[in-house]
Amino acid sequence: MVSIVHAARDIARVRQISVVLARHGFGEIARRIGFGRGKKVKDGASGDDEIPAEEEARGAKARQDTATAVRARRVLEDLGPSFVKLGQIASTRADVLPPDLLAELKKLQDSVPEVPFGQIREQVERSLGADLSDLFERFDEKPLAAASIAQVHRAVLRTEEGARDVVVKVQRPGIAETIASDLDLLHTLAALIERTIPESKIYNPVGLVQQFDKAITAELDFATEADNAVRFAQNFERFKNVRFPLVYKQASSKHVLTLEFIPGKKIYDALAAGYERKKLARISLDVIVKQIFEDGFFHADPHPGNVMVLGAESDPVLVMIDLGMVGRLSPRMRDLTVDVMVGAVRRDYEAIADAMYAIGTPTKKIDMDAYRAEVGMLSEKYLGKQLKDIELSAMIRDLVQGATKYGLEIPSDFMLVGKALMTVEGVGKEIDPTLDVFEEAKPLFVEILRKRYSPERLGNELLRRLEKLSGATYNMPQQLQEVLDDLRLGRLKIHTLDPGTGKAADRLGRRLFSAMVCSALVLAGAWLAGSGREIVGYVLIAIAVGLLGGHMALDAGRAFRLKK
Repeated sequence: MVSIVHAARDIARVRQISVVLARHGFGEIARRIGFGRGKKVKDGASGDDEIPAEEEARGAKARQDTATAVRARRVLEDLGPSFVKLGQIASTRADVLPPDLLAELKKLQDSVPEVPFGQIREQVERSLGADLSDLFERFDEKPLAAASIAQVHRAVLRTEEGARDVVVKVQRPGIAETIASDLDLLHTLAALIERTIPESKIYNPVGLVQQFDKAITAELDFATEADNAVRFAQNFERFKNVRFPLVYKQASSKHVLTLEFIPGKKIYDALAAGYERKKLARISLDVIVKQIFEDGFFHADPHPGNVMVLGAESDPVLVMIDLGMVGRLSPRMRDLTVDVMVGAVRRDYEAIADAMYAIGTPTKKIDMDAYRAEVGMLSEKYLGKQLKDIELSAMIRDLVQGATKYGLEIPSDFMLVGKALMTVEGVGKEIDPTLDVFEEAKPLFVEILRKRYSPERLGNELLRRLEKLSGATYNMPQQLQEVLDDLRLGRLKIHTLDPGTGKAADRLGRRLFSAMVCSALVLAGAWLAGSGREIVGYVLIAIAVGLLGGHMALDAGRAFRLKK
């Protein structure tokens, strides 16, 4: 029964998607992937699966009046929270999406109605296993903010140290099930789009949905966000100008997150209140550079709404919130990312190309000379400028697109690096138009390089390699002895793979089948002709000759195509 209900819901959702696509001028896409193909009834009205004529008319007008990227953003907004989140995550993929579409996707904002307080109360009590009044002295019914995944309320938490002002982030009831259903549909849609619209493969719909699945699943688990907040706080415990909210784990769970209330100002309100612009821009840049290049654990969406300011105007403190979406870089990936930045500072495009090649995964044979030339051409418009005039985010975007063009698959976490730097650079230059990103970041990179080549790290690296070498020298004689034993006892087997074997076997099988059928027809025809049934016999022989001639023609055609 449940599966029938789910199937009916999916059918209704598919119909809604096809109507929204048509409304914004993408009806052709809906039809090519198999939606909206219903038959019209006799009176001219639309059938159950037919896209309404008025929506088609609106779509035709939209195609004339509105840019494609704007229409794509409106489709996602009309389809609801899951698709809005998909668009927000897709906005990090500068490697596959064009700049105009990326700019529109960055405008996507959650716009959802508030959840009634009764449902919020029930969600908190069910998730934390206690009455609201036992946990909180006060819990405001009016939310501070409402987003697609969660709703935030002010409250006063009961603790052993006394009452504490907190904010409580509560997952919207039923949102996990809604997103899970939409995810199933999105995976199906992405596969359908790639199969029925071959030109869409350059945008990698399946890969985008897989990245979205991973990101949204992590964001739905508030316990993960709590762990992120603790880790950020530990990484910045010695930095007096940066704070992260304290997590109250006794009042947190997978669906509820209780954080200390920090009475800060939004970043633009702080500027209006007289906070020093240069100081705020420098702190913002220092924070994200340390997170990415030193810690390898960074806030993946540091837009102004996720940053608050408190403290004195001359000595501001930045507070970063909404820590559900984070990026991670392994030590090796951090070193390679630093190499890209250092290559840009040194104006060494070959070093940049080599670092980008090491970051990516080749999907085909790459002509390194041609790739280096491409990177050199892309870098010329940046490396010939003064450092203060270089747009770091634009340079990374172009480098990623160049790598993708030559068949390098860039990891999604590196895409998040690009998005984070793009956001911070854009906001930083908006706060302080004179901000020189490279000049400000240069001391930080010098310190990172100093740590990379410090005697302590080099000693640890040497020790690690010696341990690997020691293990190899211990295992090699034993493995060699096993090979010699297998050879002596006749147990050694060597498997080889010939790429042409499968095609040859297939060709041989077709020939044998045709030979058997033709032989049977000729023998049968000859026997019938000799028995006085000449007409039937000659017909069978003619069929055999026709089949043989057809097979030979097809075989010749295949051979000709292979030569081409």
